[in-house]
Amino acid sequence: MPDTMYVTFEESWDAKSRTGGRALSHEEARVRDAAGLPYAVVYRMPGRELPLGARMVAWQAGVLDSWAYDDHGRRTTEAELQMRTDEGQLLVRRLLVRRFPDGRTGEFDVHCPRTVVELSAGGTARISHQPEGMRGDSLEAELTVADEHLWTRRPCFDDWPALPVADTLPDWVAAELVAAEQAPAGPGWRREPSRLLGSTDFDRVFRPGTRIGGVRVLDAVPCGSLRVPSGVLAVDCPQSGDEEPRITVAVPPGTYPVKAASVEVVDKGYGSYEELVAIRLQVSDAPVAAWEMALGPGDDTLRLRDGAAFGFGTDAAMGAFGDAMTWQDLRDLLERAHRPGSPEADRIASTEAGAHLDGGGLGADMAVFCTGGDGVYPVWVGRSASGEVVCVDVETGLDLDHDA
Repeated sequence: MPDTMYVTFEESWDAKSRTGGRALSHEEARVRDAAGLPYAVVYRMPGRELPLGARMVAWQAGVLDSWAYDDHGRRTTEAELQMRTDEGQLLVRRLLVRRFPDGRTGEFDVHCPRTVVELSAGGTARISHQPEGMRGDSLEAELTVADEHLWTRRPCFDDWPALPVADTLPDWVAAELVAAEQAPAGPGWRREPSRLLGSTDFDRVFRPGTRIGGVRVLDAVPCGSLRVPSGVLAVDCPQSGDEEPRITVAVPPGTYPVKAASVEVVDKGYGSYEELVAIRLQVSDAPVAAWEMALGPGDDTLRLRDGAAFGFGTDAAMGAFGDAMTWQDLRDLLERAHRPGSPEADRIASTEAGAHLDGGGLGADMAVFCTGGDGVYPVWVGRSASGEVVCVDVETGLDLDHDA
């Protein structure tokens, strides 16, 4: 640890941007600490612009969050601690340690090895270890933990440990992982397939005549073509209040067909009807070798529970494909085109899935599709054997896996 390290105090801390709020004097921070009000302790070193780490303290709320940063500003370690008020101790509720193989690997890169430890005051630990990153299998365990491993002393003001969190796993966790990697079938441990990779064959809803859970797949219907000049596809609800699209997928710049998949549902009370179940942007005709969940900023499969998935959210029962670099312009154009008497109304054409917006001079388009309702909709990327994007799919309607 550098002997020249020093700390500064701030009102708040944004762990992602590594920026804080108003600077506090030593005495102001001391007063806030005594009153239990939030403040941040930032660890710095002369000559280094990036912080070594930070702690966000909020004793009144009974929590303390910590981050350690490497020379590239990436969070190598994150910790969430909860105070045990009766004894002035802190429970290490969650600890995440990342191992970056090189200086180019992004913080949430799917290849980055990570380990997360989640502890409960009752004496149990849930460990998830991804030695090959999100695309690889996880070693998982629920273990009983000695009381001494659960708690750490609550530091007094001016009595902070040298760094916000250690950049290594606790010895007892490291020992457990060594044993688990040598004998993955050992007591308490199991190997789980990657939560990033899909187990469902999404192509099945685009194979006419296939029967899934009592329904019959119909012929896919063309829904226009989409220009993606930037090479970054956006997938989100077009009425989302966020400035940036929730999901982006890198594709070669070009123009791609969009098609909708539907099934025939036979209901004893209502007869037969068609239901939209998926929308697809087709990038190439290569066969899909693997399906991968598209992730948004900060999405980490270590936080996923069984059966859960990341995706884009909608409160308007709709989603859209579009070019990421012109996403906001396309949304603005879509809104204007829907106004009564708008001169841009002819830019919208109805499709089997919803609507197609011709972006005209923007050089990009938007394909709007209906979903089965409000909620979160995962985006699945079909990749070839060489890892290239073949298609991007969103399941929009009937829960075929549930009905099967």
